[in-house]
Amino acid sequence: MDFLTIIQVLDSTIRLSTPLLLACLAGLFSERAGIFDIGLEGKMLAAAFFSAAIAAVTGSVWLGLLAGTVASLVLSGLHGLASITFRGNQLISGVAINFLAAGMTVLVAQDWFQQGGRTPSLIGGGRFSPLTLPFAEALRDVPLLGPIYYELISGHSILVYVAFLCVPATWWVLYRTRFGLRLRAVGENPAAVDTAGVSVVGMRYAAVAICGLLCGIAGAYLATALQAGFVKDMTAGRGYIALAALIFAKWRPWQSMGACLLFGLLQAVALRYQNIQLGDFVIPVQVMDALPYILTVVILAGFVGKAIPPRAGGEPYVKER
Repeated sequence: MDFLTIIQVLDSTIRLSTPLLLACLAGLFSERAGIFDIGLEGKMLAAAFFSAAIAAVTGSVWLGLLAGTVASLVLSGLHGLASITFRGNQLISGVAINFLAAGMTVLVAQDWFQQGGRTPSLIGGGRFSPLTLPFAEALRDVPLLGPIYYELISGHSILVYVAFLCVPATWWVLYRTRFGLRLRAVGENPAAVDTAGVSVVGMRYAAVAICGLLCGIAGAYLATALQAGFVKDMTAGRGYIALAALIFAKWRPWQSMGACLLFGLLQAVALRYQNIQLGDFVIPVQVMDALPYILTVVILAGFVGKAIPPRAGGEPYVKER
């Protein structure tokens, strides 16, 4: 494998890990506040559809991003209503959101566009264009550093840079602000937070809202940057992979980025190397496509050490009188 090929695989890794990273950080905020959210997949899917649909109708990718984010926030509000206000089972609520999004997106897409549950292909202003960073062209021919800067760092859409900037921002919010301290405390000991005069319900709704915002950006990226439109079930299990990455990272932001890059690398390798020949034996393309999901099963089976979730995670809080 030559140097240019490695750069191209790593470039694909960054693009493919972006929606995983955004969804993983979304789950991080939610679960740190004690709200387990299996509905990441559904929120991403709804955001992908509405962002692509509005971008196709209006020709504006920014309006599409806004629509996708609003759709994700609405589903987050439903999840918060069910699991925080009505103290329902958080896992069941998340699964219901996934089923709702999977059926609703195809039904509405078919009604609007009559294209078999997909949206028209996005062109021009309906898609996020790659950004060329300063001096990328000038440094292109510089040995070693030039291709890294031009091919690997430059040339991504703005949402890729937003996703990776969210990692230090998440770390700072969680570990260097009063809001983050309260958010983590709500996930560990909500009764103590309530005793201190902080609204447990308010903090959990704030965490769910941040989760919806990040899932909205992730879904919009899938439909308007990584691809050029919405197709049925285009999230392809990314929400579940993001949850596995979150467990792998033990609910920490920098480790979450590393886990998502690992999953992105497996996806990039699977896309680039198919039907690999090993002597007389050929590795089927299906095996390569299954690599990220195999790693998900391995991680969830507990082969990465004991991951302890927030102590109050999954439990509705009942205020003592």
